[in-house]
Amino acid sequence: MALQASDRVFRFIVLFFNCLLTFGSYFCFDMPSVLQDTFTNPVHQNCTDGNKTMNITPHCNVTCDDCLEMSPDNYNLLYAIYAWTNAVVVIGAGFLIDKLGNRIGLFLFSFLCVLGSSTFAAGAMLKGTSAMLPVMLLGRLLFGSGNGSLTIVQNRLTAYWFRNKELALAFGITLAFSRLGSVLNFFLTQNFEATYGLNWTLWGGAMLCGLGFTSACIVSFLDIWGVKQLGDADSLKIESKKLRVTDIRYFSLSYWLLALTIMFFYNGVFPFVADSSKFIHTKYHIKDTTSAYISGAVYDVSMVLSPFLGGLIDVVGKRGYLALGCAVVTIPVFGLLAFTNVYPLVATLWLGITYSFAAASMWPSIPLVVSQATIGTAMGLTTSIQMIGIGISNLVVGQILGKEKDSDDPVKQTETLHRWKFVMIFLLGNTLACVVTSLFLNINDRRKGGILNLSRREKAAAIGTINSVIASSNDASNNSSDSSDDEREPLIRKRNAIN
Repeated sequence: MALQASDRVFRFIVLFFNCLLTFGSYFCFDMPSVLQDTFTNPVHQNCTDGNKTMNITPHCNVTCDDCLEMSPDNYNLLYAIYAWTNAVVVIGAGFLIDKLGNRIGLFLFSFLCVLGSSTFAAGAMLKGTSAMLPVMLLGRLLFGSGNGSLTIVQNRLTAYWFRNKELALAFGITLAFSRLGSVLNFFLTQNFEATYGLNWTLWGGAMLCGLGFTSACIVSFLDIWGVKQLGDADSLKIESKKLRVTDIRYFSLSYWLLALTIMFFYNGVFPFVADSSKFIHTKYHIKDTTSAYISGAVYDVSMVLSPFLGGLIDVVGKRGYLALGCAVVTIPVFGLLAFTNVYPLVATLWLGITYSFAAASMWPSIPLVVSQATIGTAMGLTTSIQMIGIGISNLVVGQILGKEKDSDDPVKQTETLHRWKFVMIFLLGNTLACVVTSLFLNINDRRKGGILNLSRREKAAAIGTINSVIASSNDASNNSSDSSDDEREPLIRKRNAIN
């Protein structure tokens, strides 16, 4: 029997394997954050420093067998090169996916995640040689090429199978699965490394990326079969043939403001999580394991809240208002971290809540302001803009912290805390910029008809009216093939036609 468009069981089976695509890659992404001390601490330390797998010598020195002795700016370079690679690759990846389909993207980008994480793990085995850092950076480059682009395929699949249905809920569930990988990383990685060592830990992450490759094979088959059953295969091929790179000129001002809003918000979240474990350990004198747990609270909250928020936003809408509200409410987070000694868990839980609302409202808004045929390109371009911002932020944070290693000298410790304060002020500045762009986003959206803030009922009524107007226009022109309903026109433009 042919698959029906309303078949929820099949849609959610596709969603399950779609979610598994990025579970392992998100686990791997923040492994350097959890293992920041292992990456940056010197091999020889005094007796009070370590809680890693160390050997105590007769002279009361501590030897960290796994420590890589990276400087703070080299450590941040691991994140910066990931972000810069994403920024370059995802633009072409989004267009490639729109042009050639999901199948090629699924296999290519999941394979790059496996290859990149394996290269990164192999690089750590070259500890003590000049080749260690270049090989690890190459691994992050390959990993970044795959993971950001794989997320685009994932979002494109979600947008197709849940269009005009439980779109925000599906995006929320996808984010929750991805963040489950991040959460398990923060809870398990440090203890695993203390027991089995750094090399086995990094190779374990590479194996989890292999889970994503297996899921890519399964979801590719499901997507191909399902599209054929729905009878959409031919129409999708026709749309992909019409698609051109220059179609980005059809993207509305709302799209560009939305992309900048996403960039500035994530400029505050991702660089903070990358360095927060070390920051919490240094400023609040909390042991490494607890610092990692506190840092991971951002993703803990996101994992729990995202599906519920997605379902709620599907019903009530108000995506633009939520984007603005999230930016405003995030301002005190970095203020607390920069200027007070309030226990850091308060700030990370707070940031986790605002991040959950932001992710559930911002990313599902993209399919509302571009056409179905250009979703991959739009997602890729947005990810590129986001990663350019994050890459710059990682480099700025690395420059603020400098090259100096940890020291027991009180003067140097005071200087280090001063540098951390400037990092928090920089992240606060990005949040303020997000407030500005999201405010202009809402102003522009209101002028264009308010598509971002429509509830499910209001959007259904608007789509029905649009279809009626288009049908009437086609009847008036005797069903001319030169329809004004260009597939590349975003929904927001169609809606303007009836206002």
